[in-house]
Amino acid sequence: MADTIDALLEGCRRNQPAAQRALYERLGYQLMGVCLRYCPTREEAEDALQLTFVKLFTRLEQYRGQGPFEAWARRIAVTTALNAYHQHRQRGQQVEAEEALDLAHPDGTPFDQMSAEELVQMIGQLPLGYRTVLNLYAIEGYSHAEISTLLGISEGTSKSQLSRARRLLEERLFVLASTTHGND
Repeated sequence: MADTIDALLEGCRRNQPAAQRALYERLGYQLMGVCLRYCPTREEAEDALQLTFVKLFTRLEQYRGQGPFEAWARRIAVTTALNAYHQHRQRGQQVEAEEALDLAHPDGTPFDQMSAEELVQMIGQLPLGYRTVLNLYAIEGYSHAEISTLLGISEGTSKSQLSRARRLLEERLFVLASTTHGND
C-alpha cells in the first residue's frame, strides 16, 4: 500500500480504488470534522464529505503541489460544506439571530473549567450563522473580508456575528458555571 501522499495521489490519478480508499482513510476523519463545523446536520455533513471526496478525485489535476495536499483538500471541504450552509439558509431553516440574544446576561465570571468536548458541543448549538463565522474566523483563520466573500455577507455582518457568537458562548458558559457552582 502507498505510504506517501504523493504515491496516494498518483494512484488516485490512475483511478486505483485502493489508493482512493487509502486517501479517504487518511483524510476522512479530519475532513468530516470540517464538514461538521459548517453543516447544520450530521447527515448534511456526511453528504458534504462524500461530495468533497468526489471533487478531490475528479479535480486532482488542479492540485499543483504548491503547499500541502491536506490544506488544499481542507479548502475544498470548507467550500463544499459552505455550499450546504447556503442551501440550508435558502430553505429558511436558519435560527433567527434575535432568538439567540433572548438570554439573561448575568454578571460575573463566565466560566470555570469545561472539557473540550463540552465546548465543541456548545459551539455546535450556536445559531448556524454565528457558528459558521466563528469557525471560519477562529478555527480556519479566514479574515472578515474572506468570510464576507465566502458567505455573501458584508464584513460588518461577519464582525457582528463573530461578536455575538462570542457573547452568546460567554453567556452560556456563565450559566453552566453558575449552575455547577450553585450546587456546592
